Amino acid sequence: MFDGSFTTSSSTSTNPPPNKPNIKSFKIGKHAFWIILAVVVVVILLRAAIYVVPAGNVGVITRWGAANRTSLAGIHVKIPFAENVIMMSTRTQKDESPATAMSNNLQVVSSQIAVNYRLDGNKALQVFQEIGPNYAEIVVAPAIQNAFKAATARFTAEELITKRGEVRQMAEDELIAQIEPYHIIVENFNIINMDFSAEYQNAIEAKQVAQQQVETSKQKLAQAEIDAQTVIAQAQGQADAQKALKDTGALTPEYLQYLFLTKWNGILPQVMTSGSGMMLDITQFMQGPEKP
Repeated sequence: MFDGSFTTSSSTSTNPPPNKPNIKSFKIGKHAFWIILAVVVVVILLRAAIYVVPAGNVGVITRWGAANRTSLAGIHVKIPFAENVIMMSTRTQKDESPATAMSNNLQVVSSQIAVNYRLDGNKALQVFQEIGPNYAEIVVAPAIQNAFKAATARFTAEELITKRGEVRQMAEDELIAQIEPYHIIVENFNIINMDFSAEYQNAIEAKQVAQQQVETSKQKLAQAEIDAQTVIAQAQGQADAQKALKDTGALTPEYLQYLFLTKWNGILPQVMTSGSGMMLDITQFMQGPEKP
């Protein structure tokens, strides 16, 4: 009989509980990430902020592209990413380049010019603002060419060779006048060589040889005149001496015989008379007058 009640039997299945996240480990990993990130950022900022200016240089610091200040050799700090450093050398620099010019008698001369110069470190910021870091190409190189041309135009081709020292000094003075207003100091200026056309070079050498020959002839003529004056003076002296002896009565036969003997070479000459064949011994004439 059905009593209205019934029994239900249920089978319960046992499932394993889900894995719970390790909150503690997650927090430690998150903190390590931020620490590492912070360290990386600090390193990047330090590398961007610290800079070194080597010896013999001046650092020009630009802020957002505009020159702001300079730094001397050593370690310095700048604003990261906002400021940049541009190095400008203050050491002696050498420029050696060919140059072509013309003398005042329209002869072309080709040369090799060597110039030593340096930047005034105290004026590096001004040079950077007015010219830029490539001041050598903008100012120095053209000035060297202009200075050489200005100097050579004041001399003839012959004078460029014979007065090379003056040409060099004049070119150096001209270069100083052109670039020192830009705070660039000239230390040395040299003209290594001067070359002309082969034809003109030969003409110059021939002219110099001819001039040397003229000078040699002049020297010989002057020496000949001196020798002639010497002979005349000696002859005049002898004449004056003989006159003095004669006037004083000292020019006696004995004295004349003495003069003859002082000039005699020791050989006794003999004279043969014509027609008679007689030999005449002149030693008898060398004897003094017989004394009474």
